[in-house]
Amino acid sequence: MAKTKQGRQTPTQSVILPYRRTHGKEAVELYNSTGKELYDWQSKLLSQVMAFNKDQLWVHSRFGYAVPRRNGKSELLTARELYGLKNGEQILHTAHKVNTAHMSWERLLYLVEKAKIKIISKYRARGSEHIYVEGGGRIEFRTRTTSGGLGEGYDLLIIDEAQEYTDDQEATLKYTISSSKNSQTIMCGTPPTPNSSGTRFIKYRKETLQGNNSNAGWAEWSVDTKVDPHNKRFWYQTNPSINKIISERNIQDEISDDVIDFNIQRLGLWIKYNQKSAITASAWDRLLINKRPDPVGMLHVGIKYGKSGVNAAMSIAVRTTSGRIFVEAIDCRSLRDGNAWITDFLGKASWSRVAVDGANGAKILEEDMKHLHMKHPTIPTVGEIIIANSMFDSAVYAGTIEHNSQPSLSNVITNCEKRAIGSNGGFGFKAIYPEQEIALMDSAILAYWACAEHKEVKKQTVRY
Repeated sequence: MAKTKQGRQTPTQSVILPYRRTHGKEAVELYNSTGKELYDWQSKLLSQVMAFNKDQLWVHSRFGYAVPRRNGKSELLTARELYGLKNGEQILHTAHKVNTAHMSWERLLYLVEKAKIKIISKYRARGSEHIYVEGGGRIEFRTRTTSGGLGEGYDLLIIDEAQEYTDDQEATLKYTISSSKNSQTIMCGTPPTPNSSGTRFIKYRKETLQGNNSNAGWAEWSVDTKVDPHNKRFWYQTNPSINKIISERNIQDEISDDVIDFNIQRLGLWIKYNQKSAITASAWDRLLINKRPDPVGMLHVGIKYGKSGVNAAMSIAVRTTSGRIFVEAIDCRSLRDGNAWITDFLGKASWSRVAVDGANGAKILEEDMKHLHMKHPTIPTVGEIIIANSMFDSAVYAGTIEHNSQPSLSNVITNCEKRAIGSNGGFGFKAIYPEQEIALMDSAILAYWACAEHKEVKKQTVRY
């Protein structure tokens, strides 16, 4: 009989601190005594999670891992909790959804009974489930809020659905284990999608992979960049439980026009931007100035021909005496109006650089400017567009932009979503409401990028 092909059993990327001893073997044996059996990748990862040092402390006081959906990542949590209950640990299991927390309670309760661990108390009401066992072990199940867990103390903190774990929630929950003599926090989930609200999982992963987190471990099954969903090699690279829990046929049926979503949820792609939100009204309003800026140097112009092929928009940016960059929308007009309004503005303004994007109009404008003996515009590459969007997004939250609250520009900027572009997890923006023209925002981003990237040429001075 031909041997069934299996997925990769070791992470594609990990940070595991050196260790010699682990309670992983005991935890695996306890789990397997229930009649169920952990897969190889789960057993190996559990041994790393449960490594301890000469002082009997967990080597990894914090451990995070990410595995694509339906591979059995929660079963590892159950095995860890089962061991903790039997050995007297106080455990808090948190999830983003009520149903997820309740299903975790049901799964663990079944195993506790199968392992013949004596139950002192069990409570099944959704939102406040618990299991208490003989020997002092107890586990509470909660959905995460900014106040849940306050005033209570635990040894083990579980963060399930960690892609939805926020800074506010962490600020509350991290103190629930501070009095434990040997605490551990375990986070597990999938890479966040553009609709995920969490921020902590992304930050923890980045900091741990960079070596900036102490006592921290990490493991993931992932692709580095967007890949072809039909390439089965990547299915086996990123799904350790393929042909065990999920089949090739299941995965084939998941493929749709949304290539990025498939790459994130099935292949473990981490897109390289903050998915919490785009730009909030409070963040944009914070950059408002109530007077005309004092410019330093010449204008930089951004022109965007809308993807819909309907409108063209123009904005300007200029450095100011405040050290920030002022942005302002000039106009957004129908393509039927031609380019005369644009070239008329350029002919009167004192500008240093014009950045133009939009395949349906950029080349035509370039020819118009050439005919009028104007300096050639910059037509940015996809990579430069990605950089421009990232720079603008960062500048908004860093406070290095100024504006004078134009309703048209403010409305689209504060009602936009991020969209994935490029092949390496870059992003752009799209309007939430169809009646709004994102080209206006894109033109402001191009103007900001042109201004921010510009380096003033210093005049050479000769001294004798």
